Amino acid sequence: MDITELILDDHREQRRLFAMLEQIDRSETAVLAAIWDRLAAFLELHALAEEEIFYPALLEVGIAARKASGVKDETLDAIHDHNEIRDAVAEVARHQVGTDNWYAAVAAANLANSDHMAEEEREGLTDFRRLAGLSRRHQLAVTFAAYEARNFAGVTPVDKDPETYVREVTKEVRPAAPGSLSVGSLKRN
Repeated sequence: MDITELILDDHREQRRLFAMLEQIDRSETAVLAAIWDRLAAFLELHALAEEEIFYPALLEVGIAARKASGVKDETLDAIHDHNEIRDAVAEVARHQVGTDNWYAAVAAANLANSDHMAEEEREGLTDFRRLAGLSRRHQLAVTFAAYEARNFAGVTPVDKDPETYVREVTKEVRPAAPGSLSVGSLKRN
């Protein structure tokens, strides 16, 4: 297992669920609501799992590789994106399922999520594969899978201040020996 592959698997499932919503007749409101509820819970669980497990590890390996600026920027952007996705999901809840306004809100959530996934796939996941060894990626995959399994019923959405998030997480990173790419573990994991 590799955490980057688990995240990509989640991204594929998110895309699949959004596509399903586009293909169901708007009169099937109970079906639309059930799929949306599953997707909305999954989006939040995925974001929180990344915030608890993946992004702290990305910061850790990036700092150890002397690429702190790049991984901090990627993480700031990701946390900002997660907040936008949470806000878009909350907007969907303000509309009656199957209405034009509901579909517009779902489309806005899809756009926010798609933009985030594309950027994460180009940057954060790529950087992590370059900076973290397979054993580290495996260990994090196990933690990530367990986290999502334990919280399958959903988690409470809470926006985070990106600057505060990065500052708090980087305080927990143990510095690596100069020139070393082996890094200590975070207290969170």
